[in-house]
Amino acid sequence: MTDSFVLTPGALGLTDLRRFAFSAPSLTLAEEARAQLDDAARSVARIVADGRPVYGVNTGFGKLAKTRIADSNLRDLQRNLVLSHAAGIGAPMDERTVRLIMLLKANGLGRGYSGVRADIVQLLLDMCNRGVLPVIPQKGSVGASGDLAPLAHMTAVMIGEGQAVFEGRTLPGGEALRAAGLTPVVLGPKEGLALLNGTQASTALALVALFDAERLFQAALVTGALTLDAARGTDAPFDPRLHALRGQKGQIECAAVYRALMAGSAIRASHREDDERVQDPYCLRCQPQVMGACLDNLRHAASVLLIEANAVSDNPIHFADTDEMLSGGNFHAEPVAIAADLMAIAVSEIGAIAERRLALLVDAQMSGLPPFLVRDSGLNSGFMIAQVTAAALASENKTLAHPASVDSLPTSANQEDHVSMATFAARRVGDIVVNVRDIVAIEYLAAAQGIDFLSPLETSAPLARAVAALRAKVAFYDRDRVFTPDIEAARDLIAAGVPASALGMETGLPALDATA
Repeated sequence: MTDSFVLTPGALGLTDLRRFAFSAPSLTLAEEARAQLDDAARSVARIVADGRPVYGVNTGFGKLAKTRIADSNLRDLQRNLVLSHAAGIGAPMDERTVRLIMLLKANGLGRGYSGVRADIVQLLLDMCNRGVLPVIPQKGSVGASGDLAPLAHMTAVMIGEGQAVFEGRTLPGGEALRAAGLTPVVLGPKEGLALLNGTQASTALALVALFDAERLFQAALVTGALTLDAARGTDAPFDPRLHALRGQKGQIECAAVYRALMAGSAIRASHREDDERVQDPYCLRCQPQVMGACLDNLRHAASVLLIEANAVSDNPIHFADTDEMLSGGNFHAEPVAIAADLMAIAVSEIGAIAERRLALLVDAQMSGLPPFLVRDSGLNSGFMIAQVTAAALASENKTLAHPASVDSLPTSANQEDHVSMATFAARRVGDIVVNVRDIVAIEYLAAAQGIDFLSPLETSAPLARAVAALRAKVAFYDRDRVFTPDIEAARDLIAAGVPASALGMETGLPALDATA
């Protein structure tokens, strides 16, 4: 049976968005939305007939807003806008992001405050359903006035221009539409501007990174608990009384997860009474505090992005009931930019503390395990350079996590004099997620190696299942071999959510849907 979804504009939930980040359900527009879109189109026709100057309907754009356009040229005005603004460069955005951009644009336009016909929204949904995915370059947007260049590349395909991927081939936009049984649209007044204005590209980039970060966060909880057990750390710092006294929600949740993951570990029980260590290093002891703070900020970002995903963020905004178009600044993506900056910091910190745990494991004096987690160390180098790789990635993230939202360069002859840089802010979160996924993958390998070295003592039941999931793909590191395939295998498990799903815990791991 075909997976399907009825789009009620303005009502997308985080669960819906997560679903679209990992799958491709067939989209249908809710009938009630069509009536509102038809009302809006009739209102725009009345405004044009009245001859009132309205930005983007019968005027030029940006610094050219005072230039009046003749009624006979209004269609050309919208077409020219799309063509001139399709100026993006760089590698194409990935399929997940492009699909989400199209969904978000249909969602925002479908609310009926952008002055577009229902046919425009329907074509976006039809393109998604039939697999016509515009080629959208990654670079060229400053996040105000919206994501102009990326959305222009999307819109170009809708009018039969640009390029699109269809059935694995990159084709001219018009050819791709025809191959899918679709017809290009001729844009009416306001429609090109409505399609180009908005924050959908930056929001989609941020959402894809957010949902990947959610799986990564859950995997890092598992690998952190595995490292704690492999290093024979104490579970005293996870006592609920400590965390209740501080009161931070994410910290309390994470401490509870670590307790559940460690419960029943024979390794922990073996040294509970005679351990001479008074306190573990911060990378073990402070996991609830660090990971809890990351969780709280990822959830805050999720709440901001959910609002933005349902927003009307183009300009001018159209009110059909009064035949008004109000120029404003909803296209300014500052909320997305700052949320993405918080995500970048949070994900970088997940990687930073994971790298420190990994460094502890390879240090025989700190972990009590064989040097570099391999037998016959000296003859074998073991995890020595894998930890160097993790350190390189963690250091790279320090630069990537620098806030993008604090930067701005004026554009459009100083008419658009403060911009958000949200598109880059969101895009580089994806780069950080990739780096941290590899860091956590290396920790996953190292922690499982440490657990195996402690046999016949057994870790807890859920952690044993996480180790078994890894061992189904990666063998114990008994002597030196090419390491990269092991990292890639562990990374793929994390990307697929396997460490978390293998646990078999009734309560599961924290998700981004929970709110304070």
